[in-house]
Amino acid sequence: MQFMQILTSLVLAGFVGYIGAWYAGAIEGNFALLLFLATVVTGVYWLAERIYFLPRRRRAAQAIEDAAIERRAELDRMGIQKVDVDVQEAKGHILMQPWWLDWTAGLFPVIAAVFFLRSFLFEPFKIPSGSMIPTLLVGDLILVNKFTYGIRLPVINTRLTEGTRPARGDVLVFRYPPQPSMDYIKRVVGVPGDEVAYINKRLTINGKAVDTKALPEFFEEDSMRYFKQFEEQLGDQPHRLLNNPDVPAFVQGASNFAYRENCRYSVEGVTCKVPEGHYFMMGDNRDNSLDSRYWGFVPEGNIVGKAFFVWMNFGSLKRIGAFH
Repeated sequence: MQFMQILTSLVLAGFVGYIGAWYAGAIEGNFALLLFLATVVTGVYWLAERIYFLPRRRRAAQAIEDAAIERRAELDRMGIQKVDVDVQEAKGHILMQPWWLDWTAGLFPVIAAVFFLRSFLFEPFKIPSGSMIPTLLVGDLILVNKFTYGIRLPVINTRLTEGTRPARGDVLVFRYPPQPSMDYIKRVVGVPGDEVAYINKRLTINGKAVDTKALPEFFEEDSMRYFKQFEEQLGDQPHRLLNNPDVPAFVQGASNFAYRENCRYSVEGVTCKVPEGHYFMMGDNRDNSLDSRYWGFVPEGNIVGKAFFVWMNFGSLKRIGAFH
């Protein structure tokens, strides 16, 4: 048992050290990998508890009870009625999980449930920036559907089921192509084969201007400013977007991304042909969004899931609900 205590201490120290180094910025953390390893390690302890450690403690407890019965019978023969030993207390002490099992095997059901839900059903995210205003606000806590576009194995991201393909207008969470350890959220504007043009702040897809209509101005609380607001219809559901007339239309500082030759930049904006297996993404806050206009296309393999529900915003409970 001394060996198991030392081993468990080292394992837990490894997890704490990894999390600490990630938090301090010393390493580039991977939460999916961390959760997978935690599930595997606690699962091994859980199996060992069920197969070996718990039966061993039960046998020891039963041996104490058998010895107590035998001793009680002997005392009865000697006419002694009072017994000082509390057998049930001794059995309870032996059957109790030691700390190193309580902190591993005891946590396995919870960790396994979280791992399954997060990997195959729904994953929570927090909106960190204003690039999706007015659809999503900073501080919104959202849920992402992980199976709509096909179930993928965690960590290695291999697709197990086909699912449906992302459609124009879907709000996607994906791994940021220049830095895949980061998750981004944007709206699908162009699907494979589309020619997307954003010229003079007007969106055109395959030569056809996307329908928009003006809405009352939107008051952005963080900047304490009003912005021009429009309703746009990319897919089945309309969504709102913002434009800032003070920001020029040209794209400044576009990087040298894969398939950049598919894009043409000018002072009026950008036109891109979306390659196969890729998507063109834009934020709803059109003049305050670092998106495909700047860093290129999102490969299909980078897709995490479809964002669909705000489950909490501690600054405004009215934010809770579905969105498009």
